[in-house]
Amino acid sequence: MGASGIAVLVGAVFLACAVEMVEALTIVLAVGKTSGWRSALEGAGVALVLLALLVVIFGPSLVKVPIETLRLIIGSVLLVFGMQWLRKAILRATGLKALHDEDAAYAAAVSELRATNAREGRDRFAFVMAFKGVFLEGLEVVITVVTLGTSAHMLGLASATAAAALVIVVVVGVVVAKQLSSVPENAMKMTVGVLTTAYGTFWAGEGLHVRWPGGSSDVMLLVLVALYSLITFGLIRVTRKVASNLVVAQ
Repeated sequence: MGASGIAVLVGAVFLACAVEMVEALTIVLAVGKTSGWRSALEGAGVALVLLALLVVIFGPSLVKVPIETLRLIIGSVLLVFGMQWLRKAILRATGLKALHDEDAAYAAAVSELRATNAREGRDRFAFVMAFKGVFLEGLEVVITVVTLGTSAHMLGLASATAAAALVIVVVVGVVVAKQLSSVPENAMKMTVGVLTTAYGTFWAGEGLHVRWPGGSSDVMLLVLVALYSLITFGLIRVTRKVASNLVVAQ
C-alpha cells in the first residue's frame, strides 16, 4: 500500500476514534466535575485497559484467517459501519435528524449524577457511569482499529493513530475544561463515513477478486473516496429539496 492508501487509513482511523473519544470525554468530564475526579478517572482507566486487551487478543488472531476471506469479512463490516455513519450524517445535514449536542449530553449526565446524590471520593455509580461511557464508545474505536488495521496489515499503525487521537482529545479536553461542543462533529462523522465506506468497498472487492481499473490500490481508494463524497453531497441536496417541497406542500 502506497502513501495515498496509508493517508486514507490514518485519516479514517483518526477521525473515527476522535469522534467516539469526544463523546466519551464528555461523560468523563461530567462525572469528574459532579462526583469527583477519582471515580471518573478510575472508571475511564479500567475501561481503557479492557479495550486495549481486546485489541491485543483479537487483532493478531485475525491475521491467521486466509487473506481473501479476511478482506471480504472486514470489507463487509466496514461497509455496514460506513453506511450507517453516512446515513446519520446525511440526515443531520438535511435537518431530518437532530445534531448530536455535546452540551445536552453533558447536562444530562450531570443531572443523572445529581439525582443519585453523588458525593466526592470513590462513588460506585459515578465509576460505573464513567466506565460505561468510555467502554461503549471505545468498542467502536476497537472495531475500527482492528478491522482497518488488520485489513491493511497495518494494525500497529492503526493502533498508534488511535492512541494519538486519544492523546489529542484528552489534551484538548483538559485545556478547554469543558465538553467539546465546538468540534464540528457531524462533518467529522460524514468524513469517517465516506472513508470507511470507500475502504469497505475496496477490501470487499479484493476478497471477491475484483480487478480494479488502474491497477493501483492507491488510485482506486482515492477514486472511491471521491465517488462516495459526490454521492453523499448529491443525496444531501436531493433530500433537502424533497424535504423543502414537502413542507411547502403542507
